[in-house]
Amino acid sequence: MPLTRRAFLASAAAATASATALTRPVSAASPASAARRDQVRGVHGVRGVHGVRGVHGVRGVHGIRGVHGVRGVRNWMAGIDAATPLQRLTIPGTHDSGARFGGWWVECQNTTISAQLAAGIRFLDIRCRAFEGSFTIHHGAFYQNLNFDDVLRACRDFLGGQPTETVLMRVKQEYSQASDAAFRAVFDDYLDRRGWRSLFHIGTAWPRLGDVRGKVVLIADNGGLPGGIRWGDGGVFDLQDDWNAAPAAKYPKIEAHFRKAASSPGKQYVNFVSTAAGLPPRWNSDDLNPRVHTLLESAEGRAWRGLGIVPMDYPNTRAGLVETLIARNQVTAGALSTR
Repeated sequence: MPLTRRAFLASAAAATASATALTRPVSAASPASAARRDQVRGVHGVRGVHGVRGVHGVRGVHGIRGVHGVRGVRNWMAGIDAATPLQRLTIPGTHDSGARFGGWWVECQNTTISAQLAAGIRFLDIRCRAFEGSFTIHHGAFYQNLNFDDVLRACRDFLGGQPTETVLMRVKQEYSQASDAAFRAVFDDYLDRRGWRSLFHIGTAWPRLGDVRGKVVLIADNGGLPGGIRWGDGGVFDLQDDWNAAPAAKYPKIEAHFRKAASSPGKQYVNFVSTAAGLPPRWNSDDLNPRVHTLLESAEGRAWRGLGIVPMDYPNTRAGLVETLIARNQVTAGALSTR
């Protein structure tokens, strides 16, 4: 039987924990050194113009290979009426957005947060380990050479240049067992001592687009985090996230959830295209992403609007997929601007 990605991550985490009570690597890319680096460097940093590793190494104008066919993909929300509730949008997203390192079974993306945003992604799935008073970004036991400060800088720099946009961010604890209060204390430190509060919209209900342009909308997936938008709240969300279904079983669930979102608006639909079953994420995405793209470009799919949040693994490897999702929004006159 093939080892599932979740089983692999669990066994790796157990091995790591048994080897050392709390891993304290000494390399330049270790969580410990990186967390201290962020504390010393502060909010603004000194690493390049944008403050995030890899920003200048991205191919193409729009940041991800193959995303050149749609005008205004960097600011596609400019064409949407400000009064539109967020739950009436179709929002391309990434699953485990920071997971770029650790091998086939761990990696879910091959582009930076900055590149994802530049390519039209507007939902980020951010997994934070509470470590020495900071958040380091993990997928299971695997540190992703990225800290929460790096994610926030990428969002700040992107939104500073595209003030018509908003970014939805799920924040979840990963590979640490901090209490809700302790996790909240670290988050509050980012907001206040490190100066990130002004970047966030921390609300009690889903806002309209015009109220959150230029902001990161917090979706709390931890009991200690502030705000009233709680990931998985059945009164707010309608989620399809069968992460352990093989592609053949997963695809009908994706298709059905799109139809439900299109025909029964109201809740915030979330439709995960990603799956961890049987094969590495890249292989599963190579199966599912083209099928989803074909569905959305069918006669039926072209008529759909307001499909909700659609998190994907490796969306950039299917040219045109993100643009097709963006096109499943109701735009005002002028549509996608060329800014």
